Amino acid sequence: MPAIETENLTKTYGSLIAVDHISFEVRTGEVFALLGPNGAGKTTTIRMLTGLTRPTAGDARVLGFDLRRDLPRIKKHIGVVPERSNLYDELSAFDNLVFAMQLYGVPRRERGARADELLRRFRLEGKRDVPFARLSRGMRRALTLAAALVHRPRLLFLDEPTVGLDVVSAHGLRALIERLRGEGVTIFLTTHYLEEAERLADRVALLVQGHIVALDTVEGLKARVRRGSTVEVHLVGAAGEERLCFHGEDTEAALRLALAHAEAEGKQVVTINTLQPTLEEAFIELTGLSAEVMLAEKGSSNVA
Repeated sequence: MPAIETENLTKTYGSLIAVDHISFEVRTGEVFALLGPNGAGKTTTIRMLTGLTRPTAGDARVLGFDLRRDLPRIKKHIGVVPERSNLYDELSAFDNLVFAMQLYGVPRRERGARADELLRRFRLEGKRDVPFARLSRGMRRALTLAAALVHRPRLLFLDEPTVGLDVVSAHGLRALIERLRGEGVTIFLTTHYLEEAERLADRVALLVQGHIVALDTVEGLKARVRRGSTVEVHLVGAAGEERLCFHGEDTEAALRLALAHAEAEGKQVVTINTLQPTLEEAFIELTGLSAEVMLAEKGSSNVA
């Protein structure tokens, strides 16, 4: 049974179509990334699937439950990490986790031990009694993720999990996400970072202006823009060294061109590398957008 199934899921705000008849499936146990620029409809999609806003049209099933009829049952089995933390500044790391357990109905006798276990797991045990507001940004993000796991959800929603984090904190959080996948948790994440989607996701849906324009594995998306083969050669000769790229219908043809050039120039081939398309190249070709669009900060649009 898929973890999520949607059919023509749609959300409008007056004349604005935020999410436009999207249909997709998230498989149990996978990391599924909704990749797109700010304002594409990513956050709106998560808000619909987690019951924070009602779809205007279309249907969805989450963990086998109907989104419209069975929302209370859905909420018992999902965790949600919003882009902006929903924890309390004045509460300590430990108390925030205990309070989250109260909300999810975790038995009182289990709360203390489970909170300490999560703090150890997220390497926050040394910050047990520190107020949330005094934690670093990376620690606040990690604690927000820990709070979403207090009831051991089967499905975890992550909205822009590493936005605003420094490189070290983002790396640590991505490692945590990879560990959760290894434990069998299904993860639905939104991101506008191409590198993040490429590293974490089993499958990626490209969302542009509320439409899914492509959905595949990262390698599948790259294959859609692969035309022929490109090799990069490092050449050394009397006049110095150079690196050149040669393109052919296939790898053999590209290699022939490279070797012919080396022979004609009287140069020695030091290394040869076969170059593969990047996710950035696939994104640009499949969406018609530039990679710079993905780096733009949230501004004029209030629908993410």
